[in-house]
Amino acid sequence: MRAASMTTRTASCSCGQLTVVTTGDPIRVSVCHCLACQRRTGSVFGMQARFARKSAQIKGSSTAFVRIGDSGTRGTFYFCPACGATVHYAFEGHEDVIAIPVGAFAEPNFPAPTFSVYEDRMHSWVALPPDVEHMA
Repeated sequence: MRAASMTTRTASCSCGQLTVVTTGDPIRVSVCHCLACQRRTGSVFGMQARFARKSAQIKGSSTAFVRIGDSGTRGTFYFCPACGATVHYAFEGHEDVIAIPVGAFAEPNFPAPTFSVYEDRMHSWVALPPDVEHMA
């Protein structure tokens, strides 16, 4: 009997110094339209995939930036000290989960988002997949 194959993905910064290798599927893929995510990404929203921390292996050095989000939750963002790209982050109270910006995977076939938050700050021209769970 053949064992089921486990999906392995690698996220990295622009220069490749900081990486996260994940095994398994994401717990959730989401889009955040809050103004802080817009500033952090330089885009009109942030898109993240959450994984169980035990399924992620971090390699390389990083610098941390702590931010208090609109909801009052403390988020710690880890970015490459050489190129500045954010590669992973974590939220206080959810230490068993690691969040990774989907763009860090540079994988066009990455699963689509299933959850969208802070839509009251979403740019009017943004369109999401029809089956996304919405949260203002």
